Amino acid sequence: MASSREYLDFVLEQLNGLDGVTSRGMMGEYILYYQGKVVGGIYDDRFLVKDTAAARRLMPEAPRETPYEGAKDMLLADVDDRELLLRLIPAMAEELPAPKKKK
Repeated sequence: MASSREYLDFVLEQLNGLDGVTSRGMMGEYILYYQGKVVGGIYDDRFLVKDTAAARRLMPEAPRETPYEGAKDMLLADVDDRELLLRLIPAMAEELPAPKKKK
């Protein structure tokens, strides 16, 4: 099942206030970036974030879910908790590698 544009728009609205949040559609789903780093994505109308130490610390009870068959588990973010999301994404980005340079 592909994710809806409406759900993506809702998540992006929740993240409004963070500079550098972008998204890219990919095979019916959406990848979310913060300052050029992949932080997670929208999969089957679920906002899943990368499993980082910061994400586990800020969301200790978050369930682990698989975005698609064969992928690593990610953490299900509570999209209704805007305050948490605005702390979570920058904290995660500090732990993620810089994007690879294109040749």
